Amino acid sequence: MSSETTEAAGREVVRLAHPSPEDGPHMWRLAGDTGMDVNSPYAYTLWCRDFATTSVVARDADGRMAAYVTGYVRPDSPDTYFLWQVAVGSEYRGQRLARRMLDFIGERLVDQGLRYLEATVTPDNEASRALFSSFARSLGAEAVWSPLFGAEHFPKDGEGPHDPEDLVRIGPIGAHSDTD
Repeated sequence: MSSETTEAAGREVVRLAHPSPEDGPHMWRLAGDTGMDVNSPYAYTLWCRDFATTSVVARDADGRMAAYVTGYVRPDSPDTYFLWQVAVGSEYRGQRLARRMLDFIGERLVDQGLRYLEATVTPDNEASRALFSSFARSLGAEAVWSPLFGAEHFPKDGEGPHDPEDLVRIGPIGAHSDTD
């Protein structure tokens, strides 16, 4: 299992690694704590088994989950990685942890010969839009945004309609250059 420990001036040490099924419940809790769309606990545990090599978790010095990224290689587009969720615990925000996890994943994508990264983001999520734009610039790649899913594609729940989701497609990606 690949892992990397990172520390920056004034930041807590975090260890980046691929998840294991034991991480599933922690990912589920973190998704809920951060206000994200929450999948079932089973889905997170299964994700940690079936998509561990295309996902990453960040643990603090005490082994607590600080953040995670989940994603997979698209079956109908084997040169494309789809990033499903990015979650960062509130006490770990402002440390560029999401970007460090994206770099961790990005380096592995390049090593595997993948050429594109895709993700969906709601139109008002400025932080995620900035993250993906910064990531694209660091790779010398283009970030192309387009509408993907409208509110009509999601069921209405007690909280009202789901926001639309725009697709960002980053690529082609190649050798990583840390220009950002």
